[in-house]
Amino acid sequence: MKTQRAVEAPLRTVAALGGTPALALSAWRGASGRRYVVGIHPVDVVSVEDCGPAVVLAVRREHTGLSTLMAVEIADGTGIRNATAWIRNIRADGCNEIHIHRLCEGYAERAALLHDLTTTAVAPQPDAGLARFGG
Repeated sequence: MKTQRAVEAPLRTVAALGGTPALALSAWRGASGRRYVVGIHPVDVVSVEDCGPAVVLAVRREHTGLSTLMAVEIADGTGIRNATAWIRNIRADGCNEIHIHRLCEGYAERAALLHDLTTTAVAPQPDAGLARFGG
């Protein structure tokens, strides 16, 4: 059985959005299939001490553009607990972007989002009989 992890699903319309500078947005798709829009920030610029309430994603983006979700944390109104140590640790592991989702209504929604992005779902497999006999 194949497993499916959270994957980044870049937004197609971001280039057309205005802003100074242009908005850096993307989206992540969780195990449930739900999509979560995030703002993208360089890890050396963003402050996670005061970014809450939000869900904060540590991401490593390769030079090819592929991204890997490294860690997910819930930030309350005062940010991430032990933020300095968290940033130091994820940077040491290769994180170069912080993605922040701020659209949750409350803690329960933030916790559900964290669970959705960190849970591995079993990807649906084609019916063996149909695949084998073509039909």
